[in-house]
Amino acid sequence: MKEKVIFTNGLIDLAQPRLGTKVIYKTDDFFASANRIISPSIPVFKDGVFDKHGKWMDGWESRRKRTSGHDYIILKLGKAGTISKIDVDTSHFNGNQPAMISIEGAFANSNKINELKWVSILTKKKIKANSHHFFSVKNKKNFSHIKFNIFPDGGVARLRLYGSIAKSKKIKNKRINLASLLDGASVIACNNEHFGKAENILAPGKAKNMGDGWETRRRRDKGNDWLILNCIDGSSIDKIEISTHHFKGNYPNYCSLQAAYLPLKNSKKIVSSSSKWKYLLKNTKLSANKTHTFRNSSMKKEKINHVRINIFPDGGISRFRIFGKKI
Repeated sequence: MKEKVIFTNGLIDLAQPRLGTKVIYKTDDFFASANRIISPSIPVFKDGVFDKHGKWMDGWESRRKRTSGHDYIILKLGKAGTISKIDVDTSHFNGNQPAMISIEGAFANSNKINELKWVSILTKKKIKANSHHFFSVKNKKNFSHIKFNIFPDGGVARLRLYGSIAKSKKIKNKRINLASLLDGASVIACNNEHFGKAENILAPGKAKNMGDGWETRRRRDKGNDWLILNCIDGSSIDKIEISTHHFKGNYPNYCSLQAAYLPLKNSKKIVSSSSKWKYLLKNTKLSANKTHTFRNSSMKKEKINHVRINIFPDGGISRFRIFGKKI
């Protein structure tokens, strides 16, 4: 049976807090904190749990509006970027969801609300109870602030803004981690992420737990697991770090790394060619709960912008870093 490939097309959730995104204004969050709408976790329902304001809900929920107007929140994105797809998730909100939503964006260095100049990203859309609502965005401008409008009031569990971080021009010719999520690196495809998202390995800092890394299911057939990332254009690769922190009985037996410099934008073509890329690191043994450091000697003078990580046969890694000079 042919294995299914998960294509992310290099999109990441710009609304996630680990990028620095935060709620800087809300009209009302009487029933449930506006901060919950950008939580990275899957929303849950706690049967029979109430707080001093009413039923505890995992999301943002305003009170029933008794005046004119509508409720909204404003997000300051931790990293400015373009937005391609949106998921408005009303999971567990049934009878208390908004009737409609819309989204606006602005680009500014200031957080002063009255100085932000808003443009429409998503016009008014009807939404349903307890559902995911997916929308595509045509506006390809960079945004630093997002205004999420609900009409007239109610609750939304999660808001996901999938897009690409605007890559910085200030770090050119500097030695950096080319696989940093904060600087625009992203995963474009992987074959499995059953227990943990592949994107996690590009995150800053040390993983909090196993769930904060990439972990595949237990493989019961031949082959191996893999992911492909679109890293920052770089050369002079000298140091590579692969961390298996928190993975003690489920780390990969060994791994290898392949790399290439490709102008291709078609994810399927990138995946189909990746098994033939040159090796940065050939089959290398891994250990439990450890940061492994390797020195690159095979592709030191070559440019790269894509890396394929192969793990054998399966398992989990928590972080991946590859150091070189941005070109």
